[in-house]
Amino acid sequence: MSGHSKWAKTHRQKSVQDAKKGAIFTKIANLITIAARESGGDQETNFKLRLAVDKARNANMPKDNIERAISKGVGANKDGASFEEVVYEIIGPGGTGFIAEAITDNKNRTIADLKSVLNKNGGQLGSANSVAWNFKRKGIILLENKNLNDDSELAIIDAGADDIIKESDYWQIVTSPENLMAVAGRLKNNGFDLKESSLSYLPKEEIKISNPLDQEKIEKFYNAIDDLDDISNVYTNAN
Repeated sequence: MSGHSKWAKTHRQKSVQDAKKGAIFTKIANLITIAARESGGDQETNFKLRLAVDKARNANMPKDNIERAISKGVGANKDGASFEEVVYEIIGPGGTGFIAEAITDNKNRTIADLKSVLNKNGGQLGSANSVAWNFKRKGIILLENKNLNDDSELAIIDAGADDIIKESDYWQIVTSPENLMAVAGRLKNNGFDLKESSLSYLPKEEIKISNPLDQEKIEKFYNAIDDLDDISNVYTNAN
């Protein structure tokens, strides 16, 4: 999912809850549809589609929903909606930076909804590269932190990982975007249980948020953006 901050962990937990309500299914279905529309419905040749379908399976999205979203993307089940991907750069409380990825069939609606949330929570839209300069595009593989040890770390490095970010619940394996699927395949072949593979934005420099009141404000800000229907992912340099 989104970076390696404490708010990214909240995002993962909330995504599980949202899946139970069906909210996350709509967002993932849009990811699948746009990936299939761009490069076809074959997961073996469409890297982006494979990532979206993996995300759907991790959220326990029904197989029929996945197949329907693919069919919609390749044109077998069009409903007239034309989706596109948009990336927004956001300046948050205390000068923190956020990147929000959206999939929308109406950019005017999406940006109006986003501006409303930002106005209510002390943020503003940034100009081009006002935030993005401090982020790098990376592949992220999540491994649940069970039975992982020094030998695991060596095996992960041998599989081609660029970095390992250790959290209490997960290890995040960092790769270059072009090596993500190759590294994921090697880890699977070596018996690792992959919870998620995705393309992500990681901050080059983080802003440490230590005051509890500021942490609460950032979490509220993060969740307000993430809760918007058209927003698929949120990344921040706040930590």
